[in-house]
Amino acid sequence: MKILSAEFELSAPRHTEGPRLPLPEFAFIGRSNVGKSSLINLLAERHGLARVSDLPGKTRLLNFFVINRRWRLVDLPGYGYAHGAKTDRFDFNRAVADYLEQREALQHTYVLIDPRIEPQPIDLAFIEWLAGAGVPFSLVFTKADKQSPTQTKNAVTRFQRDGLEPLGLQPRLFLTSSKTKAGRKEILQDIAERLAEA
Repeated sequence: MKILSAEFELSAPRHTEGPRLPLPEFAFIGRSNVGKSSLINLLAERHGLARVSDLPGKTRLLNFFVINRRWRLVDLPGYGYAHGAKTDRFDFNRAVADYLEQREALQHTYVLIDPRIEPQPIDLAFIEWLAGAGVPFSLVFTKADKQSPTQTKNAVTRFQRDGLEPLGLQPRLFLTSSKTKAGRKEILQDIAERLAEA
């Protein structure tokens, strides 16, 4: 898939205030500082389309981007730590759950995982929740350039063994790097195939 246009559309605190024009949506979510904004910018080939920040929990709203005037990329607030009051954290995690469970335009969700650290309980709990809610998802292992290919491969194997197999899950997996552009083509091809089936 070639990206001809990528435009920010709007931000909303909840999906009911999101765009009305029905376009297929593909959501990206992960723990704070997992490299979500960098990945979104890589996919769109638009530096600065999504804000990159060193401050955990910077994304507070549901951010909608129109790609090729045909589909939307949706940047969701990260689960886990967020910079703000506890009540704010609760509210926008509820907004994320509502989006994932209720947004009719949502076609697929990509969950970002940092392969440099051990499988985190919050990642595993979120994946289990997605499966239980019947939300189709794939896993995207980010920052592949930050360690050796062998280390990344071993980390993915460990995540599959310790996190996915006990739940009986076999989602599609992607390895990415915003620096080397690894995984960009594969994710866009996955989206293209899902658009063709929609």
